[in-house]
Amino acid sequence: MIVVGISAYYHDSAAALIRDGVIVAAAQEERFTRKKHDPAFPKQALEYCLSAAGISIDQVDHVAFYDKPFLKFERLLETYLAFAPRGFSSFRLALPVWLREKLFLKSLLAKELKAFSANIDWESKLLFGEHHQSHAASAFFPSPFDEAAVLTLDGVGEWATSSLAIGRGKKLEVIKEIHFPHSLGLLYSAFTYHLGFKVNSGEYKVMGLAPYGTPRFTDQIFEHLMDVKDDGSFRLDMKYFDYCAGLTMTNDHFSQLFNLPVRKSEDALTQVHMDMAASLQAATETVVLKLAAAIAQETGMKNLCLAGGVALNCVANGKLFKQGTFEKIWVQPAAGDAGGALGAALAAYHGYLDLPRESCTSYDRMQGSYLGPQFEQSEIERRLKAAGAQFEILSDEALIEACASDLDRGHALGWFQGRMEFGPRALGGRSILGDARSASMQSTLNLKVKFRESFRPFAPAVLREDVQNWFDYDADSPYMLMVAEVHSSKRIAVPEAEKALFGIEKLKVARSEIPAVTHVDYSARIQTVTADTNPKYHQLLSQFKAKTGCPVLVNTSFNVRGEPIVNTPEEAFKCFMGTDIERLAIGNCYLRKERQDPALKISYENAFELD
Repeated sequence: MIVVGISAYYHDSAAALIRDGVIVAAAQEERFTRKKHDPAFPKQALEYCLSAAGISIDQVDHVAFYDKPFLKFERLLETYLAFAPRGFSSFRLALPVWLREKLFLKSLLAKELKAFSANIDWESKLLFGEHHQSHAASAFFPSPFDEAAVLTLDGVGEWATSSLAIGRGKKLEVIKEIHFPHSLGLLYSAFTYHLGFKVNSGEYKVMGLAPYGTPRFTDQIFEHLMDVKDDGSFRLDMKYFDYCAGLTMTNDHFSQLFNLPVRKSEDALTQVHMDMAASLQAATETVVLKLAAAIAQETGMKNLCLAGGVALNCVANGKLFKQGTFEKIWVQPAAGDAGGALGAALAAYHGYLDLPRESCTSYDRMQGSYLGPQFEQSEIERRLKAAGAQFEILSDEALIEACASDLDRGHALGWFQGRMEFGPRALGGRSILGDARSASMQSTLNLKVKFRESFRPFAPAVLREDVQNWFDYDADSPYMLMVAEVHSSKRIAVPEAEKALFGIEKLKVARSEIPAVTHVDYSARIQTVTADTNPKYHQLLSQFKAKTGCPVLVNTSFNVRGEPIVNTPEEAFKCFMGTDIERLAIGNCYLRKERQDPALKISYENAFELD
């Protein structure tokens, strides 16, 4: 039985394919089109999934879409009527799109699928799951648990913005919901907008900005914006928000409450912006912890799964893990809308088709989230030659030795190995790596490689067997979705004179033996690496440890700011030549920057729209 899942037409469109309950492939359309957060029908992602499965589309039994457009349209209409006439300008812009495309999504999807094969009655093969059902399925079914509570938190699906589901075996039932417009995800997006970042893409910047500030506005959030009960349920005061009826997220009441206008993206970040980010993050953590505590008490479940965009808030996840409300927590690595494609396929397979779910025999069923395209060595060599690259072909052992030595010398290394990751994080398949011990590596990668804001922190990749020696954490975190503090034994006392530094200046002070991955509050977004899911990556970390005594590397995604993560060898080479990355390893091809043709160097800094 083959089921394809599709998410599309909002942001982060994706396709996923499962065969007999096993995840075969999953990818986001942006990786192929090179348009960040591409919302279009995932034509190329679907082509890849079919190719990875070695099948034609005629062999697909069902195609599952990740939400129900009629319910979403119902919410749109009811919301506009509730706020009329104030929402007319927004309504006037949205309605033609809905009437032309989204309301008749079944026929639109069938038309897209007929481009693959015109002889199939696609409408009879199409299934539609509710948005939060898809999210919950993406979290529970790939998890290692036979039973678990599933908490989904995002902006909004059809009506639901927060939901609780219970998963047992192949059964998954949503039992509670909080409905639009009351949304923790939209609250976070409202602050993201007000702080001058892009909604649906800049939320993680707000999370990264928070440690520079003091949460002095948290009381105002709970007094004016949000009423939170003891069980974590909440309501927002819509007086301060404009996303129901207007064209912006916040309004003048919001600005007056904080005595702060909407920041323009080019304006400097001040302490008040950092304090607002810190306050929002603190409020978010309070709600998540209260929700989790109430769920544990109500359900008696020992395991928790998380999905939805808010589940990518790894700081809140880390606090939840530390609180110990649940014995085990598993977060879907593609927790946002892209993961809805996978969830829709799994919900259709186990729910609609009532087919069995086998017991998990490994860490989980996601295969390390390495579910995207890969390239054979001969194909890599052919593509690099065509691109004009100069490279050596090394054995696995020689490649690992050369790369570990490069990292020890302070070089930035492009690392393109195996299958591409599914989800927003690079996990050692399409990564840029650096020496975590280097005091200058954080600013070097931000300014000379990523071309992005200097305040943004980087994540450590650490050998799983060593994580407890370097961080206050002793568990798996393969998807970079848990934040913990650097171990006290690895910290460095900050000189008294430097404690008074303002905002981003704080990051210039080395706070630990691994300053490149230590945030100003000693936190780090951990990725644990094991030999079973990524042996080559594990070998590199092990070799670096053998040379230096340190089992930790900087790991950031292989792209520049505003660009999707690289997908092909050509894209990796282009990024290599347009940045200050000094070494590149693609398969067993090893490239040195100084041996490349200078004429191939490109200006990459302004190649993509800023995220």
